[in-house]
Amino acid sequence: MIATNRIVLSISVLAGVLLAACTTLPARSDISNVISHPAATDLRDPQFQADREAILAMAGNYKVKFDFNETVAFDDDYFLKPRKVSGGDEVVLVVEDRGNFISLQHILVVGGEHKMAIKHWRQDWQYEPERVLIFIGGNAWEWRDVPASERAGTWSQTVYQVDDAPRYGAVATWSHENGIATWQPPHEWRPLPRRDMTTRDDYHAIHAMNRHVVTSWGWVHEQDNGKLVLSGSQPHMLARETGLNTYRRDSDFETEIATDYWSGTAGFWAGVRGEWDRIANQNEAFAVTIKGETEALYMPLLTLAGEVADGSKGNEEAVLEARQLIENFTTSDIGALADRLRPTDMDIAETD
Repeated sequence: MIATNRIVLSISVLAGVLLAACTTLPARSDISNVISHPAATDLRDPQFQADREAILAMAGNYKVKFDFNETVAFDDDYFLKPRKVSGGDEVVLVVEDRGNFISLQHILVVGGEHKMAIKHWRQDWQYEPERVLIFIGGNAWEWRDVPASERAGTWSQTVYQVDDAPRYGAVATWSHENGIATWQPPHEWRPLPRRDMTTRDDYHAIHAMNRHVVTSWGWVHEQDNGKLVLSGSQPHMLARETGLNTYRRDSDFETEIATDYWSGTAGFWAGVRGEWDRIANQNEAFAVTIKGETEALYMPLLTLAGEVADGSKGNEEAVLEARQLIENFTTSDIGALADRLRPTDMDIAETD
């Protein structure tokens, strides 16, 4: 049994850490939870194979740094916020590889003398997708069709939160020009990052460009982010920021804390993913009914995972509780955007 003090995090500590966080193919996994299937697309296609190698190269053990800096203010009375830099140790595991579909799970390893694992974000890659799940504001998502004429050679990346709820999706082709593997889609909306969601209330969404670049020493996730206010007749950009998430290959930490956590909770999280997949597949659009930060949803799910890991709760019971919890906080009746938004400080001032 996995030691409880290594993987089960208190609510207060976990919330604090989540706030801060927001080439040669490395080892893909040290555990037996990877689901592999024969490729549905001919692996002899050199472009397709190069794309797969680039995606799989993001798996491994890393020293990570998250660096975000506001650069331009678009309101006369807005002052740029201080730069936010954080980091830590992270393990990226291959959860599933079906050839034309790859799922990567990020797990942070944090703490001082007593290290512990925190389930972080997940990225799913689908080759030549028929549709992609996109964020539409106010904790809601909808499917966007990808026309058949625009699918050839593309990959969608769908990013999921710590509780496996969706965050955002986009579609682009991988480029391998000049010996560098790069994936860069058009700008898409995404929810506020937790570093802002929990500390400010003056905007509603990010208008984001993501660039994933594989390097000889790891990979980087570059971002060009516009901070949008969605209340009013049309979106209004408050400020722009640049982001650089650096993943430098490094195994000089207790990587087994992450892999042990995943060994103990993979079945539970598979059940949680299955429930989110059911909701997405049965609806053209759906929403989480919580306005703003969804702590009331993700903290109980992370707690259930901890109980499965330490053996205090069986997997089947925990998955049933998780499904009920997700059902309680989701709806296919998404309503109007204005009704889903949490008020900004400007909205509150206008009503005083």
